[in-house]
Amino acid sequence: MSVLVYINSAHGIGKNAFETVTYGKKLGDVTVVTNGNVDDASLAKLGEYGASKVLVDKTLVDADDQQLTRLIANAADQVGANTIVFSHDHVAKNVAPRLSVRLKAGLVSGAIALPDADGTIKVNVFSGKAFGSVKVNSAKKIISLLPNSIQPENIGGSATVEAFAGNAGDAKVKVLSTKQPEGEIPLPEAELVVSAGRGLKGPENWGIVEDLAKALGAATACSRPVSDIGWRPHHEHVGQTGIAIRPNLYIAAGISGAIQHLAGVNGSKVIVVINTDPEAPFFKAADYGVVGDAFEVLPKLTEAIKKFKASN
Repeated sequence: MSVLVYINSAHGIGKNAFETVTYGKKLGDVTVVTNGNVDDASLAKLGEYGASKVLVDKTLVDADDQQLTRLIANAADQVGANTIVFSHDHVAKNVAPRLSVRLKAGLVSGAIALPDADGTIKVNVFSGKAFGSVKVNSAKKIISLLPNSIQPENIGGSATVEAFAGNAGDAKVKVLSTKQPEGEIPLPEAELVVSAGRGLKGPENWGIVEDLAKALGAATACSRPVSDIGWRPHHEHVGQTGIAIRPNLYIAAGISGAIQHLAGVNGSKVIVVINTDPEAPFFKAADYGVVGDAFEVLPKLTEAIKKFKASN
């Protein structure tokens, strides 16, 4: 089976790309298509996870959704792909439905597992509150994979990198400027996340959150009210209206756990909640709960982690 994987390389090649290529390799022979100014060495590394070839249109930098749709459709036609795989990010949410109509391909959005023997694919539904099973009967299919659903598998090897004329046409949207998210670890790719809400009382107190995140090697996040009032940048907002994440560990301090916030984080493998209110809704979703003051708990937790790392 010929599989085409689209990689969003706008912020470099990272964990989500390796997951998606690993997933595609389990379905068949993988060709990757991407665009923008990304170095060939990074693209060739995708071969370690199963890609045999990478097609890159370096002339297509600030592409809009229609251009990306045409780029991917043309690549699929060139390699004869009957399955197209995305990482379930903002690009997949905007482009995959367009591509589905263009190619008359069935779309599975938010897959969390490989297809069963009969082709049925397990997905998250209702903002992660339940699971669904989807079976595609069309000749071509499109799958968007939820981040952190499978473990990247380095099988060795190197992909050949080829220039690709995507014939994407003119952009309908003009990009005036871009702003890169701050921080060393992009939230969608983070395996460990430390988050906080209005319980921190002000932006001047965020040092205890950052200290814990640094000790763990984690990314930092926040609730929507915190980003809305300007305590933290909007790219740290996790939840239904922010970034949906699925880390291995999510620590939430001073967040009550409104349903909108839970919708963006309940795919986390382990959730730890720290709150002074024992009736906070978040405790119902937590794997571990600490009824206590974040200003006392977080520094002690940071100190304990540092001691543990120093002795191991």
